[in-house]
Amino acid sequence: MTDTAGKPPKGTLGPGAGASATGRGLIRRRRRRWLRGGAIGVGVVLVAAVGAGWALYAKLDGNITPDNAAAAELARYEKERPTALVKDAQNILLIGSDSRSGDRNARYGRDSGTERSDTTILLHLSAGRHSATAVSLPRDLMVAVPACLQADGSRTEPMFTMFNSAFQKGGSACTIRTVEKLTGIRIDHHMVVDFHGFKDMVDAVDGVEICLTRPINDKAAKLRLPAGKVTLDGEQALGYVRARKSIGDGSDTERMDRQQRFLGALVNKVQSDDVLLNPVKLYPVLDAATSSLTTDPDLASLRGLYELVRGLRDIPTERVQFLTVPREQYAYDANRDQLVEAEAEKLFTQLRTDAPVAVAAEVPRDSATKNPNSSDGSQEEAGAGDGKSGAGRPDGPVVAVSPAPTFRGNTAAEGTCE
Repeated sequence: MTDTAGKPPKGTLGPGAGASATGRGLIRRRRRRWLRGGAIGVGVVLVAAVGAGWALYAKLDGNITPDNAAAAELARYEKERPTALVKDAQNILLIGSDSRSGDRNARYGRDSGTERSDTTILLHLSAGRHSATAVSLPRDLMVAVPACLQADGSRTEPMFTMFNSAFQKGGSACTIRTVEKLTGIRIDHHMVVDFHGFKDMVDAVDGVEICLTRPINDKAAKLRLPAGKVTLDGEQALGYVRARKSIGDGSDTERMDRQQRFLGALVNKVQSDDVLLNPVKLYPVLDAATSSLTTDPDLASLRGLYELVRGLRDIPTERVQFLTVPREQYAYDANRDQLVEAEAEKLFTQLRTDAPVAVAAEVPRDSATKNPNSSDGSQEEAGAGDGKSGAGRPDGPVVAVSPAPTFRGNTAAEGTCE
């Protein structure tokens, strides 16, 4: 029933006013409210996510300690430092500190107020990031340590002493200058991590699997492990890479080999779990990695670390190589090491010029005589009777064929079972 104007009587809801036989008006009104509320909800979630993301970023960014003192000391000696020869190639010095300071490291021994480099690795990243080569530098290697600035402001005298004394005397700057003088390689960046930082890294990836050929029972390292495949947590991993006297032959050589195999297994774990591509997995790793990390100022931010890591994630494991600098027993002390000068210089030259470095589990001595750049420095005149020199003419010039030198080492693609 309608009034004379054709309008529904007052109090009667007509079509379009929210009431209809199908209820479409009510649905549209509810939908508009839902959309408005949903938009607000999404906005709140986005703001919260951005806020949480910024908070997480700020936390990780704040975890890293910039090594400003080292930067200032290195700037003081800039004129005597080596020049980088290859654009985009990077050389990073990784220093494992044996500091016992702080509650988290106190359990590993008495804090004497000093620290030495328990492990030092020179990591070379090729231009284009096609390969990564990690070279262990023995802590007992006898080297020339320059005059260095100490924590109390005094300076040491130059001395010929064990390599790890450089860190004790003058920290990371002294270690970097020692390595640069030893190798002629420009160190672009450095990182220092302590015991707890290493443990947290391993725990953040849920442990690292290794394979033991025999059981380990080392009271000093607090390590008791069965033979076979074992997944090490952070505490066990620290004992495994630091133990020296009760595992293997007790030598520092065996210890460094073990460290390299473990690092290879860690690289495998990170790549196989797609940690670098999964934010949920990556955050705890970054949090652990940055919490006990001291770096040069250029790396002391997430942006700096990201720029570094971004180029590493696509390097295949077979191109991630580990080796120890060629060295032998020191002539005046059987408990110390010295460089095998000729072989070490070949390695340093390869790294300086960003030339390929090849590694093998064993480098046969007899094959070295056929390689002018072999691991023992032996040479054979190339081109004699091989049909490849002098364009095949007997009176043509002899051209030396110089294959890349091969050093004893392993890659991250190799298993840890022997």
